Amino acid sequence: MAVSSLTIAIGIASAGRRDVLADTIGFLDHQTRRADALIICPAKPEDLDEGRLEAYNAPVHVVYGPLGLPAQRNTILANTDADLIIFFDDDFLPAPDFIEETERLFLTHPDVVIATGEVAADGINGPGLSHIEGTDIIRNLPPKPADQIAVTYGGYGCNTVVRLAPVRAHNLRFDENLPLYAWLEDIDFSRQLAPYGRIVRSSRLRGVHLGTKRSGRSPGDRLGYSQIANPAYLVRKGTMSWPYGYRHIAKNITANLVKSLKPEPWVDRKGRLCGNLKGLNDWIRGRLKPSNILDM
Repeated sequence: MAVSSLTIAIGIASAGRRDVLADTIGFLDHQTRRADALIICPAKPEDLDEGRLEAYNAPVHVVYGPLGLPAQRNTILANTDADLIIFFDDDFLPAPDFIEETERLFLTHPDVVIATGEVAADGINGPGLSHIEGTDIIRNLPPKPADQIAVTYGGYGCNTVVRLAPVRAHNLRFDENLPLYAWLEDIDFSRQLAPYGRIVRSSRLRGVHLGTKRSGRSPGDRLGYSQIANPAYLVRKGTMSWPYGYRHIAKNITANLVKSLKPEPWVDRKGRLCGNLKGLNDWIRGRLKPSNILDM
């Protein structure tokens, strides 16, 4: 007998962005199809404004575990029995029909194991968008596009829907060897699931990624190091092809080198380039690994 509905949870890992998370939780309450559960894993209790949870019109679970994006998402995985989980970044604003369209997609295409949406605007590529700017973009989205899905290499971590049956059957987890913000953890998890079904991008899953920046410009050396160490690690692990990993490394070194001559005010390009060079040096010396950023 065909399945007519799915249980769907939203999972959000967050750290140090209490107000951003609070605004996002409020925005999620306007979905045309409500989530069956909202699971939040803050890094610390003070990262969550629990007053915002009282108004959310669905069961809410707050869970705690080890720090770092992969570890926090694994904590969320361990605390849900849903059919699907939608991982949102704490600064991602989905279109009002995101969950409704998610359920329709996964019911219509039972071979899909991961789906990611179209990002109407991405503040990560600039100074970031405010919550008001993001909501205005959502409010003015064009009419819903034709239903199109295309196979893609991996989900974009700010909005990734995961079918949990194969995750449970094969005991898959986010790789906690990628610490902190875990550059490319979304690709690694996607490629772990790739043998068990299709990974797709859907034109009808839409949203805005605010790309919120912390106050001031964050030092870039750790991220720069991760831009070298993480792709190299995933290639060795076998969840990323060498051409894909090489393109990531080359693209980031080139961008940091060129833009360090006239850096954006919100990006520490020289720090990222320094991290790139440290990564290349460790690679040559045979001591490159993602966890080295913890000692930087």
